[in-house]
Amino acid sequence: MYAMNVKKIRLGLVGKDVSKSPSERIHTFIMREWGIECEYENISVSAEGFDNAARHLLGDFDGFNVTIPYKRDIMEYLDGVEGDAFAYGAVNTVINATRIGYNTDGVGFLLMLRVFGIDFEGKKILVLGGGGSGRSTAAALKNAGSDVYVYQRNQEKLVELCQQLGVKAAASPTTGDYDILINCTGVGMHDSEGLSPVPKEAFAGATAAIDLIYTPAESEFLRLARIEGLQTLNGASMLFYQGYYSDCLYLGKQPSETEAKALYEKYLAQ
Repeated sequence: MYAMNVKKIRLGLVGKDVSKSPSERIHTFIMREWGIECEYENISVSAEGFDNAARHLLGDFDGFNVTIPYKRDIMEYLDGVEGDAFAYGAVNTVINATRIGYNTDGVGFLLMLRVFGIDFEGKKILVLGGGGSGRSTAAALKNAGSDVYVYQRNQEKLVELCQQLGVKAAASPTTGDYDILINCTGVGMHDSEGLSPVPKEAFAGATAAIDLIYTPAESEFLRLARIEGLQTLNGASMLFYQGYYSDCLYLGKQPSETEAKALYEKYLAQ
């Protein structure tokens, strides 16, 4: 593992619209707890501007995070990917000194579920969306023993994803009969705030609904699920946990679930 022995680090986040992302607060908080000064920049770019942004980040930063919709696009700029990034086919963390990409979404997501007492082993789970977040979520759950179904509108890409990850394709997202539903589409934030990727009928028979969206705190997807009596959870703590694991990668530090949970509690208290 690459180890960085520093007192100051420059990091960033690139995505289509990261104007409301708390990533800067999260990473600067964690690094400060470890005695490191962190300069962190959120960079929102269109598809046309992604090439320039990627080159800027690779040239001028120590490392950076990647979010919707560029977790696969960034891979062509790297010398390689390791661990979950290779298994999931999506990158959310880049170490510039090695130009290697990683993915901490899966470990962050599963830690969030354990902390909030959501039982996922052996459960029938529907993942909505086959982008970078959907891929990492589906793969992490599959590897943890869940019965995973994925739905996305592009059927050709859906078949390819299911073959790659060893999960099942959902013919329709509205049939119900799932234990847990997870929104990884991005529908419900920014320009689509107030919309849900599925109607209330989709929650029939389910016990929990999770939305990776954290702004707004309760998306329309979660509001509908709550009305139907489900346990609901947004992605705020997942964002912190995957950020923690990313920061461990930047510094070559061994991660600890106990430390991650303690840091999050302190972060919330502040």
